[in-house]
Amino acid sequence: MEIINLGNQNSIFNHFIREIRDIKIQNDSMRFRRNIERIGEIFAYEISKKMKYKNKEITTPLGISTESLMTEKPVLATILRAGLPLHQGFLNYFDSSDNTFISAYRKHKKGGDFEIKIEYLASPNLEDKTIILCDPMLASGSSMILAMEAILRKGKPKHIHIVAVMSSSEGINYLKQNTPIKNCTLWVGAEDAEMTAESYIVPGLGDAGDLSFGKKSE
Repeated sequence: MEIINLGNQNSIFNHFIREIRDIKIQNDSMRFRRNIERIGEIFAYEISKKMKYKNKEITTPLGISTESLMTEKPVLATILRAGLPLHQGFLNYFDSSDNTFISAYRKHKKGGDFEIKIEYLASPNLEDKTIILCDPMLASGSSMILAMEAILRKGKPKHIHIVAVMSSSEGINYLKQNTPIKNCTLWVGAEDAEMTAESYIVPGLGDAGDLSFGKKSE
């Protein structure tokens, strides 16, 4: 698995990472969503460089121009609900792509433990397609693995790009060891070393879904 950390490069990308982490800024939910969306747009631009291209002649008002254009459309997949602003960033750039939506939730047990459950999958046929699967947080990695297994119900992808804005070192290692799709590239915005017993990344940013859309009732 190839791992690409955009946060390791000096760019304006890190300004957006700082704003979604900063407790003085992140509680403005509209700004938080827009920053996640902008991060998605930057990821989309970088991933577009990995697609296949072909030269094509374009007629302009004054002549003929030859442009290098993508010959494939990735399918955009996201895990609800936290992934929606990130997904929108990708959709802004890959605006003719098909979409896959996966609903995952934590089923809590007595004693505070929980397990991840996949509740819903809406997707086109994914056989031999390039998939971009995005979720703001890669904590334990369990929900991402379950999402990939759900994707396989719709066909075997040619390649999958996994995108996480925040990731834990443990989650990255878990994904590397357990991925059911071998042709895989992992894109992250930041990697943090620690994680709480409740699978929150430290220092992380908190709960991306709550920051985007408000707190859930228990």
